[in-house]
Amino acid sequence: MPQSNTSRELISSLETDGVRFVRILWCDNANIIRGKAVHIGMLSHYIEHGVGISAGQQGVPVMYDAVMPDSGLSPVGEIRLVPDWSNLILLPYANGHAQVMGDMIYNRQPWALCPRNFLKRMIDIAASEGIEIQAAFENEFYLLQQTDNLVPVDETLFAAAVAMDINREVIDDIAEALIAQKIPVEQYYPESGFGQQEISIRYGSALIAADRQIVFRNTVRAIAFKHRLKASFLPKIFPDAAGSGCHLHLSLWRDGKNLVPSEGIEGLSSVARAFIAGILHHLPALMAITTPSPNSYRRLRPHYWSGAFRCWGIDNREAAIRVPSDPEDQYPTQFEFKTVDATSNPYLALGAVIAAGIDGIRHNLTLGESINVDPGLLSPTELQKRGIDRLPKNLAEAIAHLKQNTTLLSALNPHLAQAFLAVRQAEWEAMQNFDLAAEVKLLLERY
Repeated sequence: MPQSNTSRELISSLETDGVRFVRILWCDNANIIRGKAVHIGMLSHYIEHGVGISAGQQGVPVMYDAVMPDSGLSPVGEIRLVPDWSNLILLPYANGHAQVMGDMIYNRQPWALCPRNFLKRMIDIAASEGIEIQAAFENEFYLLQQTDNLVPVDETLFAAAVAMDINREVIDDIAEALIAQKIPVEQYYPESGFGQQEISIRYGSALIAADRQIVFRNTVRAIAFKHRLKASFLPKIFPDAAGSGCHLHLSLWRDGKNLVPSEGIEGLSSVARAFIAGILHHLPALMAITTPSPNSYRRLRPHYWSGAFRCWGIDNREAAIRVPSDPEDQYPTQFEFKTVDATSNPYLALGAVIAAGIDGIRHNLTLGESINVDPGLLSPTELQKRGIDRLPKNLAEAIAHLKQNTTLLSALNPHLAQAFLAVRQAEWEAMQNFDLAAEVKLLLERY
């Protein structure tokens, strides 16, 4: 087939940049970032229809490469992983390699089990309500020495200036690599755990935010490796140290105007209140998607600032949803969903959150009172009086909620829901009796 002018220009540009391989990536239902690389000399054969992957890939759990029998998938069936060339980037940490996210295509149509397409569908549903979602994932992660034992890079405390000096070179390199990939870096500080870090990046439209999360995870781990370190986003590594979340910051827009702030109750507009109410209403089921690992629930404990209770509050870091006050604005301009971690597929997590929020808007759900205390200090009677629930304590509970949640199952569609639930059920059954050490041994370098 003759090459189009656009294809020739793209290949020529990549050759000029010294690219030898183009990595085409996808993120599966277990949130493993995978890819196939095409050599530049053969790229013309793959530029339009991408590379082939087995349909069974969406039925594979985190433990091993095998398709789960209940996923509805098998080794039979070919999916095309078609590059979205609009997000092509050169990899600053891998000389001669470029990277692009792929969309899963079946019979020349978006495949029903494609997580990235799921997020696109939820973006379209929000748009049908006149709402554009802006978002950012805010990651915490550990830097560890490359030893057989779990040894953090330092033993410093939260925001300790000395930790910035100890880790300056690796953090600087991570920041520069992110910026080189057009991801604006906003803040950095050492987190509470020994060797734990947090780097926040600028928000963007929903699809860009999810794509950036893939780039962020890959970049942090690659740069850490270059510095002879290991980076891990696993929610809970050390039993007595802080866990790592992946907080999701959200704002709602229409025609270039932020819809969150208002002179109304607590400075939130009615649409923002309904969106937040939707997330809280569906949260027990949503957690099977946003905190989908057995290890996730070791982090979600009271008094750990992880969002273990179904409630919200202004500047309340123990609530599942925190509404930060804004020093530049009289009213809040965004909100933070804390019950999320980096074992979640960002396309599925953000898409499911949008589905829950839009359901809140469509049904005009009422947001309860804001909570200005640590809910973990309230008695059972006080919790009940305020309508505050302790969220699921393990993945099995969250899966059970999701199986009964017709709103989220419908949003996912039957095929994606079946495969996703099969993967998560298999992971729960495999790890439900693991102690923390066994989980960490299996998952530390997966995430």
